[in-house]
Amino acid sequence: MASRTPDQTSPKPPKAPAADATLRVLTYLSSRRAPVAAARVAQDLELPRSTTYDLLGTLVAHGYALHLPQERLYALGPAAYEVAVGYMRHAPLARVGRVVLERTVDTIGESGHLAVLHGRDVLYVVEDRAKGRGSLVTDQGVRLPAHLTATGRAMLAALPLVQLRSLFTSREDLVPRRPGVGPTTPAQLAAILEQVRRDGFAREDGEVTPGYRSVAAPVLDHADWPIAAIGLTWQSNRLGEDKVAECARAVRAAAEEVARAATGRRPREERAED
Repeated sequence: MASRTPDQTSPKPPKAPAADATLRVLTYLSSRRAPVAAARVAQDLELPRSTTYDLLGTLVAHGYALHLPQERLYALGPAAYEVAVGYMRHAPLARVGRVVLERTVDTIGESGHLAVLHGRDVLYVVEDRAKGRGSLVTDQGVRLPAHLTATGRAMLAALPLVQLRSLFTSREDLVPRRPGVGPTTPAQLAAILEQVRRDGFAREDGEVTPGYRSVAAPVLDHADWPIAAIGLTWQSNRLGEDKVAECARAVRAAAEEVARAATGRRPREERAED
């Protein structure tokens, strides 16, 4: 039998096969645009079905995956967002986002922020206060209910519907910041998010802080997954609708710039030409 040359040597098996398989499943879920069936995971990763169910069960138990029993599908869970948030605090997304946000705030003259989705909440990663403007609740490290904020709505509107339904299944999932303010049922939230999709940006008016308005746009990756959102906030009585439209255009442009710098995503115009 002929001996193998060094370049013919088979790859060494992982020293911790269970950990290797678990990370492969987690990576696979993160690459999907929508939740998937366990059988599909097993097939694509060439894993035994029993092993795949065991791995998915472990990920679900620790919050890194969500099981959607009615659809018999699996998706990323809130704990995966915690890891992503930790990465984003130090990674190019936050650094690039800060540069773009500061430029946008200087141009518009209103305060801005960059947020990421964390389960049903948004976590504010970057905040830039415009000169002469007061402090906002959206300071770095603050968490707020995603369904009430412009940044949260921008990201929620970009999620697959099955993922959205898994996050907001009942009234109990829509905690109001103040009684009678904001959507209180999944159907009301769905109507708001449909308007966001039509407009191409999200807005809120006094639902986070009385007397303040916000607009926001999602930062999307190659799979159109919302990895963050950029927003602007101002006092309600200060800007007319023409200025609101300018703010909306500004956050959309800023979001595309961050997406291009952080993920290599091309602008809409270039993708439309393909």
